[in-house]
Amino acid sequence: MALTVAAGAPFPASIPLPKDFQPEGIATGPGATFYAGSLTTGDIFRGSLRTGKGAIFVDAPPGRSASGMKVERDAKRLWVAGGATGHAYVYSTRNGSTVKDLVLATGDSLINDVTVTEHAAYFTDTFAPVIYKVPIGHHGRIGTPQTIPLSGPAAVMGVFPNLNGIDAPRSGKWLILGHSSRGELYLVNPRTGASRTIAITGGTITPGTPDGILLDGRTLWVVENFAERLVKIRLSGDLTSGRITETFTSKLFRIPTTVAKSGDRLALVNARFDLGFPPPFGPGAPAGTDFDVVQINKP
Repeated sequence: MALTVAAGAPFPASIPLPKDFQPEGIATGPGATFYAGSLTTGDIFRGSLRTGKGAIFVDAPPGRSASGMKVERDAKRLWVAGGATGHAYVYSTRNGSTVKDLVLATGDSLINDVTVTEHAAYFTDTFAPVIYKVPIGHHGRIGTPQTIPLSGPAAVMGVFPNLNGIDAPRSGKWLILGHSSRGELYLVNPRTGASRTIAITGGTITPGTPDGILLDGRTLWVVENFAERLVKIRLSGDLTSGRITETFTSKLFRIPTTVAKSGDRLALVNARFDLGFPPPFGPGAPAGTDFDVVQINKP
């Protein structure tokens, strides 16, 4: 199904990001606030979905990167997966200051995405069959990162890219992981790392394209980057199966990678990977490339 109408007035359908920003992740905060991160600089852009206005909020130190991200609203913190740096970063949503610089991996890694639950933040690594857990303790205290090896189908590494998107119910009882090259979804026990494949009916997820995912009640949204589709899946009560109910395309999609929700709207960030993957995986998009955030009314 084609999405011909983006967001109703006064919400703009497309919100420009800085030229050459090379975004990948997006998160939403209270009100109409959104955050988008740069893979190449680690900078964080903060804007308004209502007005389309925004500016660089975090001018990250050299050497940082930003991929998937989530807002921990109660603690007023933004959790950011650090891509090929092996790190994760936590920023204050009050003033953009660095709360924590966490080392998750010391070898080859691609810290791809993050979800935040009541008691922990969890990260995926596209290069390794593990999840990284960062405990969140009393009064929001951030604990020491832990590596949890995966078992079952989620642990099987294949053709790059592997594990990618992650989300979870607020309770954190289960994690949902997406595998890009195989076009599969997994239900993972966050305590043991044991996994099982979520059985999908009603259609297929396009192998090689699944990127960010968003759990919204029993609805799971899956962004298919190079297919330029948004897939809507209705999950069973126990999260072990799901049915594709609709798929959506839009002329505004330009290799979207991640999705976040704000009220009755969805916001997606266009990474434009068709113009080049950023270092260390490619030369990046040509100088002067424009990037944007697209928002649509929730179908």
